[in-house]
Amino acid sequence: MIQNIKDFDELMDVKVIFPDQSEQTFPRGVTVSEAVGSWKKEALAAAVAADVNGVSVDLSFALSGDAKVEPIDISSKKGISILRHSVSHVMAQAVQEVFQGAKVTIGPSIEDGFYYDFEYAEPFTLDDLEKIEKKMKEIVAADHPFVREELPREKAAELFAAKGEDYKVELIRDLPADVSVVSLYKDGDYVDLCRGPHIPRTGMIKAFKLLSVAGAYWRGDERNKMLQRIYGTGFADEQALQDYLTLLEEAKKRDHRKLGRELDLFQVNDEAGAGLVIFHPKGMLLRYLIEEWERKEHLKRGYDMVMGPQILKVDLWKKSGHFDHYRDNMYFTEVDEQTYGIKPMNCLSHMLIYKSKIRSYRDLPLRYFELGTVHRHEKTGVLHGLMRVRQFTQDDAHILCMPEQLNAEIRAIADFVHYAMGIFGFEYEVELSTRPEHSIGSDADWDLATKALENALVDNKIPYEVNEGDGAFYAPKIEYKIKVALKRKWQCATIQCDFTLPERFDLSYIGPDGEKHRPVMLHRVILGAIERFMGVLIEHYAGAFPVWLAPTQCVVLTVTDKQIPYAESVRGRLVEAGIRCEPYFDNDKLGYKIRQAQMQKVPYMLVIGDKEVAACAVAPRARDGRNLGAMPVDEFIALIQEACGSKK
Repeated sequence: MIQNIKDFDELMDVKVIFPDQSEQTFPRGVTVSEAVGSWKKEALAAAVAADVNGVSVDLSFALSGDAKVEPIDISSKKGISILRHSVSHVMAQAVQEVFQGAKVTIGPSIEDGFYYDFEYAEPFTLDDLEKIEKKMKEIVAADHPFVREELPREKAAELFAAKGEDYKVELIRDLPADVSVVSLYKDGDYVDLCRGPHIPRTGMIKAFKLLSVAGAYWRGDERNKMLQRIYGTGFADEQALQDYLTLLEEAKKRDHRKLGRELDLFQVNDEAGAGLVIFHPKGMLLRYLIEEWERKEHLKRGYDMVMGPQILKVDLWKKSGHFDHYRDNMYFTEVDEQTYGIKPMNCLSHMLIYKSKIRSYRDLPLRYFELGTVHRHEKTGVLHGLMRVRQFTQDDAHILCMPEQLNAEIRAIADFVHYAMGIFGFEYEVELSTRPEHSIGSDADWDLATKALENALVDNKIPYEVNEGDGAFYAPKIEYKIKVALKRKWQCATIQCDFTLPERFDLSYIGPDGEKHRPVMLHRVILGAIERFMGVLIEHYAGAFPVWLAPTQCVVLTVTDKQIPYAESVRGRLVEAGIRCEPYFDNDKLGYKIRQAQMQKVPYMLVIGDKEVAACAVAPRARDGRNLGAMPVDEFIALIQEACGSKK
């Protein structure tokens, strides 16, 4: 006889739908692990967690109602992330066991691994990382289960306060007021604050490596205490780890900062200021070639080139919303007792150009393009060579159009991006980033803008993932992430669909009905920040740029001084033909000159000895070591011009 509601609930069954759409019925309270094991034992063997009705949970999670259950395979992107997050907990545990008094803060998984931030009096060394790894292996060998517990937030705060874990207490105190319960995870005697999920047991950790130590401000705020961040990575198996470590070694060789020095492209000098790039002649030439290609391509596509000032009155930034939502990333200055904002974006000037006269529907779309230099206050800790700087130039454009023109314009931008990526030799992935928590504009406008971007992606048959809440404060956006030779990804192109700023700046056009209508604004970049794109190019090509982009396309090398007069005449013909050529006429041995050219990754070396002088020819040698044989100068000029024409 059923005594109460609780007994009744326990007798109720739950229906579980699996990824192959098969269904099974289980007693209420069955764990995800039990359900998946009943469905497919091999799926359970490879699972680290599961999605239940779209929410990621531990395999120990008990089902209380009907559910769609999808196991998360350890080899999947989500599975690797859960694994790495679990490894970060093991690392935190090991640090506290090896270094008494160390306080833990936060430890998420990231793109290629994980990190955890610690407060500790002494700086961690590479030897310390080895000690931590040794302790981690002991914890893994102990095969502790990860056990989830839930506590009232005040009880949890008391627990961590008793342990002296001030940072955990602060995190709990700062949770939204409506959060009454928090989750903790235990493995062995170690307890950490975490929402989860985690892998079932520490023994599932098979391959990990601690990589480096860096400084990091608590919560990324320079006003807070400097902590120590230990980076590491983890994989499902040892081979994957070794492959990644090999990739890291290759990355060191390709580091754009290292190659920038070796190839004499640029510098970032503390005397000038952090995050400020000084381009040397070869680096500036590389930049010029990229920018000139962009100018030509934009003109072909009906863009008008414009330029706005570096500073604008602060009232404009207040009207746009930047002052309220982006002020911490901006610089300000005073002129004649008037406050000006140094522009972090180019859009405001473009809107003023649009407003300078009455616009008709016949004028639209208008496409304003600017290689605009902007300034953003990036934190010192995130500055990184050309990749993250405080002054950079964007290939920025703003398209003002009628709502019915949106689809065609977005699709045309997507086609432009695809073409550009092909020219520079990049594959890419696409994300649709939606409305963030702090934003401006109405729900209706955000819905329209998001749908417009989504429809264009679908119409162009572009696969994409949704990145919830990562849009700009004024608009959703499509983001392109290029994949470089080292399997890293960098954000470059973006397309933002904006109904809000045209409203704030009262932009209008006269429609066919003679009435005023509101245009829509598309913000877009193709390559993104030119500085970052150059950094990506350097690493992707390891400094060995294709012929059309190489700052120096060939060098003329003499065997002895006797050949210098002829070599000078050859160089003169090459330069006259528009080929970027340098003379190597020094009194050095030929082998040394060749090695110098190889180190500078010059596409072609023209060796001139007595035979070449006698034949009025050159003997090109490619940087990969191929000897092309003697040929007339005009033939070599044609070879270079063909490579440039085909963007090779």
